[in-house]
Amino acid sequence: TQVTYRNVLERFRTKLGKAQIRHLKAAHIRQIIQERAKTPAAANSLLKRLRALMQFALEADLIKTDPTFSVRPIRQKTAGFHSWSEEEIEKFLDHHKPGSRAHLAFSLLLYTGQRRSDVVRMGRQHVRDGVLTIRQQKTGNEVSVPILAELAGAIAAVPADNLTFLRTAFGKPIDAAGFGNWFRAMCNDAGLPKHCSSHGLRKAAARRLAEAGCTSHEIAAITGHQSLKEVERYTRAFDRKGAGERAMEKLKTGTQSRKP
Repeated sequence: TQVTYRNVLERFRTKLGKAQIRHLKAAHIRQIIQERAKTPAAANSLLKRLRALMQFALEADLIKTDPTFSVRPIRQKTAGFHSWSEEEIEKFLDHHKPGSRAHLAFSLLLYTGQRRSDVVRMGRQHVRDGVLTIRQQKTGNEVSVPILAELAGAIAAVPADNLTFLRTAFGKPIDAAGFGNWFRAMCNDAGLPKHCSSHGLRKAAARRLAEAGCTSHEIAAITGHQSLKEVERYTRAFDRKGAGERAMEKLKTGTQSRKP
């Protein structure tokens, strides 16, 4: 995340870094953002980074008002990362069998609901009494995830020759960026579409929890989300039809129980 933010700000600095920040007005920010309207996600990302930069400038007494305050982000219709469907999950597992690094990586992502930056750090030192506990790198939150039989089987199927579960083909530690590229290749090998990503499995894990009837607080306890709004955004892909059928069945049961 830090690398991504730095790249966004560096591009801004290269183009406009010689100008004085005290001359920066809301109109300038709007123009800068509108120039990137064809890529709304990138435009809004820049706006967020500029907001943080302006907060720093305020605290350093370089400016008196925040020129980004009244600037609205560009509206975009997107659901973010694609949440893997059950068919896509089965397709990956049909191709990558237990005992392979791909199967283990997939299982760690799906059955813990964590980010790839945390998955690459997971190891046997994080497991105690059937529960995997790790402090998230991005948020600092500590999450404890009970290990399901599917994940336990995936871990048991690979050699226990390192504390860290995932290593490169040469036995070296793997970083989050390298993992993302490698996992994309594993998806390609399984014939999955481009929208299937490692982060999409985190969303699939949240969706599965929602379909199992878990509350937003329960899902957040697993995923480590600090905002329930984020949890709701992650679970938009859950089975609404099935949830509707269960809801009406509960209503039917409740109505019958009230009959004299």
